[in-house]
Amino acid sequence: MIADIKKSTEEKMAKTADKLKTDLTKIRTGRAHTGLLDHVQVEYYGSMVPVNQVANITLIDSRTIGAQPYEKNMVGKVEKAIRDCDLGLNPATQGELIRVPMPMLTEERRKDLIKVVRGETEDARVAVRNVRRDANDQLKRALKDKEISEDDERRGQDDIQKLTDKYIADLDRQLADKEKELLTV
Repeated sequence: MIADIKKSTEEKMAKTADKLKTDLTKIRTGRAHTGLLDHVQVEYYGSMVPVNQVANITLIDSRTIGAQPYEKNMVGKVEKAIRDCDLGLNPATQGELIRVPMPMLTEERRKDLIKVVRGETEDARVAVRNVRRDANDQLKRALKDKEISEDDERRGQDDIQKLTDKYIADLDRQLADKEKELLTV
């Protein structure tokens, strides 16, 4: 029983850490990478779909992303979706190819992005702590129902705290890496 609680707790904490990693890749630095456009949604025959399902996304050079829609009539919609997303990008169309240059980050914009990164990381920390609380509640319930002993409950809580410390340290490391990346000129 305790092993099941620990296993599900670790899985949930790992998902939280992975989600933070995904969220941090969406926060752009000065370099271009195709993952920046993963969350951009474009209208395609009445439904919203990710831009990478209606266009081929490639790197033209280190500071430019290229998007080439599979259908000619989608060029304007893809360009508008990229322009309207919250990344501050200004795409330019050249025939069927949409070029998305990465603007240089100003010092003020870098500091704003660091605030966003810290907020995302704090949200992830809160999520990990909530998972810990839920696991500890499950252990207390099992003790109350006399399914486990007090010693087992204490050991289980200690193990869950160790997991929490491990994942919080991982989140902090991700934060430090992203801050360093953002501050690199």
